[in-house]
Amino acid sequence: MLGDTSFDETAGGDRPDRRALILVENLSVPFDRRVWQECTTLRDAGWTVHVICPQGTKRDTEPEAEIDGVRIHRYPLRAATGGPAGYLREYGSALWHTARLARKVGPVDVVHACNPPDLLFLPALWLKRRGARFVFDQHDLVPELYLSRFDRGEDLLYRAVCALERLTYRAADIVLATNESYRDVAIRRGGQRPEDVFVVRSAPQTDRFQPVPPEPELKRGKPHLLCYLGVMGPQDGVDYALRALAKLRDDIGRTDWHAVFVGAGDAFDAMVQLSRQLGLSDQVQFTGRIPDADLVRYLSTADVCLSPDPRNPLNDVSTMNKVLEYMAMGRPIVSFDLREARVSAGDAAVYAPANDEAAFAGLVAQLLDDPERRARMGAIGQERIGGQLSWRNSQTSLLNAYAAACRDRTAVPAAEKVRTGKWPRR
Repeated sequence: MLGDTSFDETAGGDRPDRRALILVENLSVPFDRRVWQECTTLRDAGWTVHVICPQGTKRDTEPEAEIDGVRIHRYPLRAATGGPAGYLREYGSALWHTARLARKVGPVDVVHACNPPDLLFLPALWLKRRGARFVFDQHDLVPELYLSRFDRGEDLLYRAVCALERLTYRAADIVLATNESYRDVAIRRGGQRPEDVFVVRSAPQTDRFQPVPPEPELKRGKPHLLCYLGVMGPQDGVDYALRALAKLRDDIGRTDWHAVFVGAGDAFDAMVQLSRQLGLSDQVQFTGRIPDADLVRYLSTADVCLSPDPRNPLNDVSTMNKVLEYMAMGRPIVSFDLREARVSAGDAAVYAPANDEAAFAGLVAQLLDDPERRARMGAIGQERIGGQLSWRNSQTSLLNAYAAACRDRTAVPAAEKVRTGKWPRR
């Protein structure tokens, strides 16, 4: 089991001259909750933390910001449209801006790159040649993401993303995995030494997810409220949830519910259209992204929460943030039977056979009829989030990973490089 090495402060912890640079491409910071938790954990351990990330559209829009002692450098980025050429434009722009801003930040002791995409090893290599250590934070398995999202099989682009993943693993000194399944991939497929792979689980911010009194008016006159929270992309299963709700109404004969879908993504418009096609417009509400206070109101009122991610190469081995957030709020969950869903939720969820919409609908109906079971499941979820799945455990593993990255480091600390202007090559 990784992360059992005691954190060595002399190897990269409570030292004011240690500088870390975190690279992110697919979300802004602090909107990316996992990255922000890592930033504040490192800051509290004495690191000077810089982040390079894209600007948001409605929040995180400033090019430069210092928030709670973390220095954030943002660049403009237009999301890909129009197939492979769109992704080439997006990633090319992101790499150019990342390299530009990395020069502005200057020397660092650790460069910490978060995927997707598996391209940030390129600026990380440039920094490694100047004495930094490279920590690869693997948020997604990009080959599996490609197969699950685009349904094109193992074509030329698939082989390309596999090659980029191999190059990233090869460049990394330390790998952070979000769960044991990802850790196994890093060792088996990535050729990493077990002692160089640390499990740093994502965990909800418990101060953000504090239940409030339920508000019956959110149920729109129905006895029960169902809730979905999360990204709405092609691989996220919102279409499965909508078809299951149609079966709940048509095949099981249940109309005593209102459902709210909170979140956004590139499948959002298609999902709104699908709900209309299924005749669900009167019972299903799409909110888009909403403030945290409103999110907490919906989750506090929900009777059952939905995790409809279908089984595919990515979802079966990925930890779903929405599952953890439902658990933090003490909500019972209906999920498809995925390996890592069971690891996260345990008895806080009930599991339909993979991709079986009728069974999913049946489990929703069972929970609506059993308030005592819902309460037990909610309590189990909160206990797990406060215990084995808490961010406290991930903090320890993150700091141990940084200690391991810096333990054999013989280069001049980054603060000294800033003072002397020397960027030694290793």
